Amino acid sequence: MSGPVEIILIIGAVGYILARRLLGEPAEAKRMLLLPAVLAGVGLTDLAKVPQSPVSIGFLVGTTALSLVLGLLRGASIRVFDNDGIVYLRYTATTVVLWGINLAVRFGASVVLGVVDPTAAHAGSSGLMLTLGAGMVVEGLAVLSKAMRTSGRVVWAKGRDGAPHTMSSLLDGVQEKVQTTDWSRTRRPRGRGGLAALIEEVRNLDFRQPYDGSTPYGGPRPNGDGSPEDRARDTDPRHRRR
Repeated sequence: MSGPVEIILIIGAVGYILARRLLGEPAEAKRMLLLPAVLAGVGLTDLAKVPQSPVSIGFLVGTTALSLVLGLLRGASIRVFDNDGIVYLRYTATTVVLWGINLAVRFGASVVLGVVDPTAAHAGSSGLMLTLGAGMVVEGLAVLSKAMRTSGRVVWAKGRDGAPHTMSSLLDGVQEKVQTTDWSRTRRPRGRGGLAALIEEVRNLDFRQPYDGSTPYGGPRPNGDGSPEDRARDTDPRHRRR
């Protein structure tokens, strides 16, 4: 595929995705993961057909890493919500801005590469599908991570022409596992380790409050033997310690 034609098709595809997701649509795992992975695979195949120089390889690594970071940020900016039991997603203004930055940086970097090393310019443009596809995969994973924590189900593929959505038992199992995990028990207090948290709890205890006999006594006195007579003395106001 020639460079200009490839660029036009990719821009058109990104514009189509933006238009659909700004209006909101079901969070389809197939569309968010499988299709971008195919796009990245096609880009990788095209790269294998083009001789690579050290400059083009460094350019490809850098732009791919940047695309992954921007894809993660886009995924974090996307809104997910439950709509009639199905998880939907909707692009926000931040998502659109991040897409614009991604495309501008990627095309701008291709221009810079052509100036620095004209022989590597074609190799740089052939990696466009790889970098965008990889970024979209990360975006999809970030969206699915949020979608798994909602009350709706994540669909594998949207039903066409009124047909029911295609579900995945694997996705259902992962979502159930995520929602049944008690995250509060596995998270440690921010900024404090276990010992620091324990010390803080001990410091917050108020030993000055007298025992009023409203709660049962839970143990023997320090100098007592734990007998019923000894416990009776503890609950008798006449024998309280001062």
